[in-house]
Amino acid sequence: QVQLVESGGGLVQAGGSLRLSCAASGLTFIYYAMGWFRQAPGKERERVAVINSSGDRSYYTDSVKGRFTISRDNAKRTVYPRMNSLKPEDTAVYYCASGRRAYISAEYDYWGQGTQVTVSS
Repeated sequence: QVQLVESGGGLVQAGGSLRLSCAASGLTFIYYAMGWFRQAPGKERERVAVINSSGDRSYYTDSVKGRFTISRDNAKRTVYPRMNSLKPEDTAVYYCASGRRAYISAEYDYWGQGTQVTVSS
């Protein structure tokens, strides 16, 4: 019933930008924090950003601070990570996740299928 569908991935050159999106359905979107994770080949999944349910607070892991921003449009039930100044090490599958308590507790209830981001050198 709950679906998180990521889109916007692709191949970009280093220094370029992408805007991903995650469209949610089957949940009351305004009650859920939304997070983004990534997993590169051979590496563990890491959280890169999270935004709270109201959209007025966000968190970024150190490696993406100043380059990535996350926003949400509750009317469209969609969250948008914008990724600027991309580096080859940003190459990964990016996953959308949601959880009602996720911003505070890092508990995620639902996950998307992922979208591939590849950054060429």
